[in-house]
Amino acid sequence: MSPDLSPPGEPSTAVFEQRESNVRLYCRSFPTIFSRAKGSTLFDVQGKRYLDFFSGAGALNYGHNPDAIKRKLLEYLESDGIIHALDSYTSAKHAFLTAFETTILSPRGLDYKVQFCGPTGTNAVEAALKLARKVTKRTGVFSFSGAYHGMSLGSSAVTASRGVRAAAGVPLANTTFIPYPVGPKGPFDSLAYMERLLEDPCSGVDVPAAVIFESVQMDGGIYVASPDWLQGLHKLTQKHSILLICDDIQAGCGRSGRFFSFERGGIAPDLVTLSKSIGGYGFPMSLLLMKPELDQWRPGEHTGTFRGNQLAFVAATAALDYWAKDDFTRALEHKSQRMADLARQAAPGLEVRGLGMAYGIELSEHGGYERGKRVQELCFQRGLILELCGRDDTVIKLMPPLTTSLEELAEGISVLAGALKDA
Repeated sequence: MSPDLSPPGEPSTAVFEQRESNVRLYCRSFPTIFSRAKGSTLFDVQGKRYLDFFSGAGALNYGHNPDAIKRKLLEYLESDGIIHALDSYTSAKHAFLTAFETTILSPRGLDYKVQFCGPTGTNAVEAALKLARKVTKRTGVFSFSGAYHGMSLGSSAVTASRGVRAAAGVPLANTTFIPYPVGPKGPFDSLAYMERLLEDPCSGVDVPAAVIFESVQMDGGIYVASPDWLQGLHKLTQKHSILLICDDIQAGCGRSGRFFSFERGGIAPDLVTLSKSIGGYGFPMSLLLMKPELDQWRPGEHTGTFRGNQLAFVAATAALDYWAKDDFTRALEHKSQRMADLARQAAPGLEVRGLGMAYGIELSEHGGYERGKRVQELCFQRGLILELCGRDDTVIKLMPPLTTSLEELAEGISVLAGALKDA
């Protein structure tokens, strides 16, 4: 093993390449050592500045180290507040549930009970699937082509990617995949297709326990379902007594322009999964929201050691303060429109899809993955961090923090435009 020969104070990536598993992913696209971050910017150990249009895959909607949240965390730590408590009652959990009720649920007329799951989003999906099967006494689930719901066995079973499914190493069953209403092959009447399967007693498909969906398919390529489709899906599941699960892990917490991505459809799904930015500061936290009559768990029936992340409660409570301020929501609306305009100007002749602060630029017929990877490389060299997504990674994915300034938005999109041209 060759030693790390970098100068003192300037570590190299050698130790990671020598000791960290081959499973590492994002560091291959961003091969530098990041040392600090603030707002919408990252800095590496050489002091180079990068604009962040990745946002921790959606876990940093409020940016890096936001001062208001950091102050609350430091105060809590200085007070020797409880750090680990399983699901015991704590002051930090009390503050979060109270703020979530008054700031998010009540103003939207939503009545959900809250389950604190294991620390990552896939555990909230597992809980939703288990609960749906328990309540309905059925086993099947409808999911959609292009869907991504996680990498544990239950969530992998409702994830469409062949690569994710193959990595499970065992057969994944009990899922019927339906084409999403929008996708690389154009529109599809998925509601009519599901209706036909459900109404025909000889369709060969049993009535499922649940339909799980993303109102915006993020990893699937930034495909946005229409409000009419959301309403139609809600009516269909009610008609057939099927539970409707909205996976709002990546599109939620404001990424779509509203706190919940399904709000634009005027619906209230039976179950909602939240993670990523619900933790406020990048802390691991996941929630399952359920209509009260569905809370049929026995005590301890779905449990986990780290379902009581107290620092995440503190940060999440502080993050909800953003949503209590009209200036934040007005600025988010303005920035969302500005981002849409800038993205389309940067990519003339290319399909640009999205809403809120999530946009994708389609390259499948304009250089495909090779061009997308080159764009990503050029952006990184020029100080912009962004991700690829969609089938074969042919979509440039733009997800800056919701708190990004208009000037930073313009700067980042300008870098992207130059990279698209040069690639």
